Amino acid sequence: MKLFVAVTDNDWYRYLRDHTDHSEANFWRPSGQGFRALQPGEPLLFKLHRPYHRFIAGGGFLVHHNKLPYTKAWEFFGERNGAASFTEMRQRILQYRRGASDPYADYEVGCIVLADLFFFERDAWIEVPPSFSPTGPRCASTMP
Repeated sequence: MKLFVAVTDNDWYRYLRDHTDHSEANFWRPSGQGFRALQPGEPLLFKLHRPYHRFIAGGGFLVHHNKLPYTKAWEFFGERNGAASFTEMRQRILQYRRGASDPYADYEVGCIVLADLFFFERDAWIEVPPSFSPTGPRCASTMP
């Protein structure tokens, strides 16, 4: 079995953690990249951004992945995108996109759909090894 450690937006994490009624969520990628690191049912773990960049704070299990314009991702997932509003989600996408961003373009985002989300209590966060970069890259590992 593989697991994947992904750098996670802290606000996305907090929003979903505090709204535990979301058993499924869209772990979107702002660049519209595909995702082939995991098979359905394998775990994706959430590694936070600074100032908590040394910790894994939760995760979920891959259901499937696809690409959608972000307006469609909001239409389909709504708050399960880890944001309280469409405007908030769009602002985060524009914040993370590399290069010039047109605020009116309907950018394609990679949608990694996760189920059975889990969020660790702060004292149970897992410290990552010093070899992990604070901002990436994301890495896949094989578990025995």
